[in-house]
Amino acid sequence: MWDPRFVMPNQAPPEGKRFGKSNVDLLSTRFPVSHLGWGHWYTLRELEDSTNEFADENVIGEGGYGIVYRGLLKDNSYVAVKNLLNNRGQAEREFKVEVEAIGRVRHKNLVRLLGYCAEGAHRMLVYEYVDNGNLEQWLHGDVGPHSPLTWEIRMNIILGTAKGLTYLHEGLEPKVVHRDVKSSNILLDRQWNPKVSDFGLAKLLGSDSSYVTTRVMGTFGYVAPEYASTGMLNERSDVYSFGILIMEIITGRNPVDYNRPSGEVNLVEWLKSMVASRNAEGVLDPKMTEKPSSRALKRALLVALKCVDPDSHKRPKMGHVIHMLEADDFPFREDRRTGREPGRPHRDSLMRATESGDSSGYDSGTLANRAR
Repeated sequence: MWDPRFVMPNQAPPEGKRFGKSNVDLLSTRFPVSHLGWGHWYTLRELEDSTNEFADENVIGEGGYGIVYRGLLKDNSYVAVKNLLNNRGQAEREFKVEVEAIGRVRHKNLVRLLGYCAEGAHRMLVYEYVDNGNLEQWLHGDVGPHSPLTWEIRMNIILGTAKGLTYLHEGLEPKVVHRDVKSSNILLDRQWNPKVSDFGLAKLLGSDSSYVTTRVMGTFGYVAPEYASTGMLNERSDVYSFGILIMEIITGRNPVDYNRPSGEVNLVEWLKSMVASRNAEGVLDPKMTEKPSSRALKRALLVALKCVDPDSHKRPKMGHVIHMLEADDFPFREDRRTGREPGRPHRDSLMRATESGDSSGYDSGTLANRAR
């Protein structure tokens, strides 16, 4: 029996086996479609109509990968349409990566890929529409003197993002390493629930592999130092980026900001210095109107510092990160277990976490280039 999921490049389907409302033979393109056994096949005409011919007023995001448009389908449902730029085969690669990584994935904290369009040279991905922008806009955009992101909302965003990444790392086979965890890739709905998006740089890692060697990609300030220096990638690289994200959410600061004084340019090193000088409350985003309890702040900071440990083997897995975030007695249980060392003053777990070596990835080079 002919199966559209197992078709070699340029192999035509049998008579009458065509796809899409416009009866366009999507399998006649040179792109291998062996992985397309799911989802909705959107025609180019459908997506042109839904976005008003890809009008500028419908642009909701753009980058090196292409442009994302808001679309309104005939059933009055909104979608997000990513029109991939076809730069030297980049659209082909990104299309393949995203479909393979999250085509069948269903998790409340991962943006859902609904379908795709592959007509001629056009490569488009169609996602659920998340209607409240992204985290970067709410942290660093013009929101006025007081941020709507309360401490509770910020912790909900951190925990939800952790759950999405845990599913990618521990709930799938092969596991998915996102490789570009950052605030602009965390979409938010009207209840401030987060959804991890943009899997264009993702890598699949089988259970028989501890890492994959690849060209270093990602965004400056978020990239794990060992990945930046060796190109060896695994899920611990995402854990590092997640630690940076926690710090960004708590402080309202960018990972690297050259507009700040020299001692505050790098977020990781500045935060470590503040904690080491016992001024943890001084790292809080000044736009937060209500401050968290000392206990809650200490928990969040310790999780962040553990995630950015320069020794990747000491970083927690994302499942453990969730446990630490949800455990009422963390990190105080750890302090009690460690106790006072004979002849030395007691240092709690938060202070100890600041004493690791450099974990900033600060000299990792310019990593915002999207080409692979």
